[in-house]
Amino acid sequence: MLGQLPAITDKNVLVGTSNADDAGIYRITDEIAVVLTTDFFTPIVDDPYWFGAIAAANSLSDVWAMGGRPTVALNIAMFPSNPDLFPILQRVIQGGIDKMAEAGVSIIGGHTIKDKEPKFGYTVMGLIHPDKILDNSKAKPGDALILTKKIGTGIVSTGVKSGISSNAAIEEFTLSMATLNKRPGEIMVETGVSTATDITGFGLIGHLNEVLTASRCRARLHAGRIPFFDEAVRLVRAGTAPGGTLENVKIYSPHVAWVSDIAEYEKVLMNDAQTSGGLLIFVPGEKKEKLVAALQKENILAAHIGDVLDGPIKDDKHIIVER
Repeated sequence: MLGQLPAITDKNVLVGTSNADDAGIYRITDEIAVVLTTDFFTPIVDDPYWFGAIAAANSLSDVWAMGGRPTVALNIAMFPSNPDLFPILQRVIQGGIDKMAEAGVSIIGGHTIKDKEPKFGYTVMGLIHPDKILDNSKAKPGDALILTKKIGTGIVSTGVKSGISSNAAIEEFTLSMATLNKRPGEIMVETGVSTATDITGFGLIGHLNEVLTASRCRARLHAGRIPFFDEAVRLVRAGTAPGGTLENVKIYSPHVAWVSDIAEYEKVLMNDAQTSGGLLIFVPGEKKEKLVAALQKENILAAHIGDVLDGPIKDDKHIIVER
């Protein structure tokens, strides 16, 4: 669909649609550029307050992934025109308000339309220096891959909708999705990294492939190092997985060299379509320990799950997955 958009000719568009980046960036001056992103979705949890909080955290994440600082946001809401349900919408909006306040972002307006199925999210604007953009083309051989949240929210969400997930599992994945990527984003900028992306709808494999394709690199992932939600592992081994996740497996597997001992359920997990996932940070090898220590100091997950490799890309396979 993006291929149908007209070619960008404005020289001040610093990041557009060419490399499937997390957000667009437009230069205002030699010192200031704006980061623009938007995201909304249907409820992923039953509690309206947490739905709003997760929607806010998810919308903000793209700005931090680009190395920027989010500043203002606009509500996007679609909701049934039934006054009896308006208190639910109020709770959704309140969850978003509280999460935006935690991020230091001002909500300055928005737009609402009538719809049978609720949907909620935000358009977010952030700021960044034009010379400090962490776009998808900047990964380098020798970079370590650091992941800041567990994988498996799409699968757990399917379990929740089916009524087969425990309250403990629901609480764990809800809090993970509602956790801001603010501090990981700030810490990686302070450390000095090559680039980053956040893990959302295309899954770990898909988003990694986007960066590697734009950077003309390849990488090795270690399946045994990737942190998964225990509930996601249990569910997918029992045959539960959302359609978006299974579609990711079909789309991205041709770009992956799977080592023979990688189980099918692990392939599904690595392609799971995330909501408000963590950051995947590409950090130069000599800075890896500094970044990991800084993240862990603030109780942030910092899993070293693989590395960017040197050498030619064969048969369009950008990713090697081994044990």
